[in-house]
This record gives sequence, C-alpha cells and structure tokens, in this order.
Amino acid sequence: MPGKKIKKVKIDGRRIACEKEETILQAAKKAGIEIPTLCHDDRLEPYGGCRLCIVEVKGVGRPLPACTTPVTNNMEVRTENDTIKRIRKNIISLLLSNHPNDCMRCEKTGDCALQDLAYRYDVDGSRFEGEKWDLPVREDNPFITYEPDKCILCGRCVRICNEVVMAGTIDLVGRGFNSMPDTAFRKPRSLDNCEFCGQCVSTCPTGALTDKKGRGKGRTYEMKKVRTTCSYCGTGCNFDLNVKNGKVVKVTSAYDAPVNYGNLCIKGRYGYDFIHNADRIKTPLIRKGDDSFHEATWDEALELIADKFSGLMKKYGNKTVGAFSSSRCTNEENFLISKFARTVFRNNNVDNCARV
Repeated sequence: MPGKKIKKVKIDGRRIACEKEETILQAAKKAGIEIPTLCHDDRLEPYGGCRLCIVEVKGVGRPLPACTTPVTNNMEVRTENDTIKRIRKNIISLLLSNHPNDCMRCEKTGDCALQDLAYRYDVDGSRFEGEKWDLPVREDNPFITYEPDKCILCGRCVRICNEVVMAGTIDLVGRGFNSMPDTAFRKPRSLDNCEFCGQCVSTCPTGALTDKKGRGKGRTYEMKKVRTTCSYCGTGCNFDLNVKNGKVVKVTSAYDAPVNYGNLCIKGRYGYDFIHNADRIKTPLIRKGDDSFHEATWDEALELIADKFSGLMKKYGNKTVGAFSSSRCTNEENFLISKFARTVFRNNNVDNCARV
C-alpha cells in the first residue's frame, strides 16, 4: 500500500509481511507463532528483561530478544532450537531456584505463566540451590494481596503503574537479592498513594499479586468468563466476569477489548459487590396508598409511569416535563433518552449531569 513500508521476514520457515516497524515478537504473534516471554505485556513498551523470548537470527552470532528487536527486510528467524531451549531452561531454573514450591495451594495455579513454562521446558526447580526469600504476605489494603516470595522481578507491575496508569505507586526498591517492587518507604497501599485500579494484578505473570476479594473462591478453570461492559461510566470498558456456581467471583481484564485493551479503574475491577448484595432491588417497586412500596411487574411499573406522564402533560402541557440522563450511560442510551423526550414529550427538555 502507498506510504507503508512493507517488510518481508521469514519466521520458522513462514513468510510474513510486516506493515510497520514491528518487533520480531509482534510479527510472530501476528502469524500465530508463539514465543515464550514473562516480562512482556502488549500494553507496555518492550522491556527485554526476562530474556526468554530470545531467538536465532540468520547472520547474527548471538541470540536476540524478540520483544525488542525490530524486523528488517528479508530477515530469517528461528524461534527455537536446541541452543535456545537450553538457554530458556536455564533461565526458568534460575527463576525457580528462589521461588516457593507451593503450586498446589497457590492462588494463580492454572493461570500462571511461570508454571506453564516450567511444564513446557520440563524444569522442576531442583537444579540450582541457594538462599530463598522468606518474606511475609502483605494484605495491608482492601483489594490487593502481595506475596513477594513469588515475585520474579519482571517489572511489569512497576511499568504498567508508570506507563499506563501514570500513578508511580510502586517501583523496584532494594538492590541485588533484596530487590522487589514496593511502595515508597514500603508503606501500605492506601488511597493516598495508590489508585487501586488493579492494573498491577492484571499484568502479574505469577501469584505475587492477586485480587484479595477473589482469593480462595475457585480456580480459573472452574470459572466461566462472561464478557460484559462496565456500567459505572459511559466509556464502554469491557471486562470478563468470572462466574462460579452462578455467582460473580472476580473481574479480570479483557485484553482484546477495543476500548480499554484490558485496562480498568477501581470501580470496574472491584466494584461488583452490589451484584449479590442482599439489599439490591431486583423487581420494580410501586408506592401504594399506605405510603409503602410493593413489588410489581415491569408492565405494571411502565404503565404507571406512562399514565403519570400523560396526566401531567394533559393537565399542565407537554413543556412541563423533561428527561435527565447521565454520563454513566452509553452514547446509545443517551441518544434514546433524547429521542424519547423529543418524540414522546414533544419538547427539547433534555439535560445531562455532565453539562457545565
């Protein structure tokens, strides 16, 4: 196409056309070729920290990280061979040398990238021995559980907090063996230093960061994911409701969502308690003569509303009624309330809470 630089590369024998400045990892993913990685998240800038995505490039004397290496025209790439497998196996073995062996009761079992790669490359964690962390579990806030012993220092939580949320809540603190992501001065998370958006949880590849509200309520493979749209504002963010036994257990990111690409705020990720709240109104209520509310059907409620509006317009005129909408509604819902006012009330008395 005019104006676009088309680069043709060969990955594992397959010819791929790249239409922009893509990395080897992006080109491979587009072609359905999987390259393992632990530090990469499509929402973040390439980092090249874990080195698991190293690949062999023809004419280059050393393996290159696929996530940070841009493709060049006629490049030939081999994503895996005996040497690459050996290096990846060594990296995973080093990560597991300081990782707790509690997969049977870990909250992330079945959804852990490190666990999957250890299985894929047949690593049991017994090759290297050395000092292990023995740090307390941090549950000093309402939403996020932090188990520092399970951190692999991929930096994803730090980067998403700085690059996407731009809150700067956490950073890598300490040096050497004592390095770990934490808040300034290791203070507990609070609304003073954290937005509690859960972005760090959504990007963590291990069980180091998990949603506190969903802990112990089921494994990932036991839950049915239901895609829905957040109703807290009109942005239209999508996410997945994780449902078990007919109840919402937690919310997880939908990385292919066209509006938010897996990013959520505190309301979208943690504001789902109302769904199963005992005080939630589930049916329309109509005030009777004794000034108390009684349950009614939707037909009864809508007929009552229509009668009330008709009576008001007949008695006082159609300009005495109007419609008031909210920015929490979608554009389509706001359009409908506007159309309702103009076609049913036959006036322009429409307002919105966001008007200034």
